[in-house]
Amino acid sequence: MAYEIPVTQARAEFADLINRVVYGGERVVVTRHGKPLVALVSAADLEHLDALEQPADKEVVSSVSKVREAAPAAQERQRFGIAAEHRGPGVS
Repeated sequence: MAYEIPVTQARAEFADLINRVVYGGERVVVTRHGKPLVALVSAADLEHLDALEQPADKEVVSSVSKVREAAPAAQERQRFGIAAEHRGPGVS
């Protein structure tokens, strides 16, 4: 769980908050009107977060490169042995 602090108080205690993060291993969430605004995390935590993002990016690129272009509808009907197709009302 992270330590939460209002932004006005965080301004006054910034040096102490840095020490809590660096030496105490805490995570600090700065809030405005009770809603999270920013978080202070150690450089090591930031490296871990960056490492988590990188493999996901590579998986997406890999998945997209495997997508093939769809064949025209006539070829697909022939491939699957479909002799007729449904057309909605008013379609010739």
